[in-house]
Amino acid sequence: MFLYIFLIFFGISVAAGMESGITGGKEAKLHSRPYMASLQNNGHHTCGGMLIKRDYVLTSAHCLNEFTVDLVVVLGAHNISTQENSQQKINVRKYIRHPLFEQNNYSHDIMLLKLKTKAKINKFVKVMPLPKKNGKTLANMKCSIAGWGIKNPKDDRASSVLREVTLKLQENSQCKKKWQEYFNSDRMICSVSDGKDAFCQGDSGSPLICNTKPQAIATFTFDGDCTNKKYPEVYVKIGYFLPWIKKMIGKKLVI
Repeated sequence: MFLYIFLIFFGISVAAGMESGITGGKEAKLHSRPYMASLQNNGHHTCGGMLIKRDYVLTSAHCLNEFTVDLVVVLGAHNISTQENSQQKINVRKYIRHPLFEQNNYSHDIMLLKLKTKAKINKFVKVMPLPKKNGKTLANMKCSIAGWGIKNPKDDRASSVLREVTLKLQENSQCKKKWQEYFNSDRMICSVSDGKDAFCQGDSGSPLICNTKPQAIATFTFDGDCTNKKYPEVYVKIGYFLPWIKKMIGKKLVI
């Protein structure tokens, strides 16, 4: 079987099935997710991310690609099309991709961005604590994800405002059955679209939040149809990569 994966940042589509942006859902309450980061290339939103330390953002490894000129991390934003007083724009000092990430194997699709300066913590910008261990996520659990990705699969424009959607987790066995070699049950989880709500292009790297805790990072969905009900949307599990994250930035994740 040949699948098409739609990578969920702007500008790339690869054979195998991947992409990302919030389709359906609703506009997020103003500054209700102060950990969210907009990754921008040449002033254009490309991916989401999460502030996990004042000078580190967690995102997807595939957000760094041949089209990347110089990523800028925008924190404290709601409307990325305007210059909000709450926004902090910080350049990236270092890109730390997981060493096992490969373009045709997204089970290690995770990356740390070392910022050039530390973020200023306030009511608009806050660090999101990571899970303490690699716990289990249950099928049918409802989780949420937010981002500035496209609102309509037929429209390639990013959303100006942060949008959020609630999605239901799928059984890993079903994820494996549909995605076969593209899904790794140890390192990945997936959610199922109801045909209306989904993440879509531009939402790669955005965190999946379950019971107020970040559990995973958005990676891919079906090419050309973010709301495809047959093929689940896929994420890499943050908990699985905790040892690597701690090794890269130190055990003290919140300061």
